[in-house]
Amino acid sequence: MRRIGRPGLIGTAARTAVIAGTAQATMGAVASRQARAAQAQAAPPPAAPAPQPVAPQPPAAAPAAPGNDLIAQLERLAQLQAAGVLSPEEFAAAKAKLLG
Repeated sequence: MRRIGRPGLIGTAARTAVIAGTAQATMGAVASRQARAAQAQAAPPPAAPAPQPVAPQPPAAAPAAPGNDLIAQLERLAQLQAAGVLSPEEFAAAKAKLLG
C-alpha cells in the first residue's frame, strides 16, 4: 500500500542522506579545485598533464522503493552535474549505467 502525503521516517532519512552526500561531494570538489588553483599559481606547470582526481561518491541512501531509488540516483547525478562535479560526458555515462 502506498502512502500519499508527506514521506515517512525512512523516506525523510533517505532524502536527507542524499542531500548531505551531495553537499559533501560538492564541498570536496570545490576544495580540491581551490587547492589545485593555489598549487598551479605557486608552482610552474608540469611537463605532462596530471590525471584529474575522481571526486568521492556520496554515500548511497537506503532505498525506499525500487522506482524511487532510481529517481533519487538520477536526481543526485543531475545535482552533481549542475554543481560542476560531473562533466556532461560523465553524467551521460553514469545515467546510461543506471538505466541499463
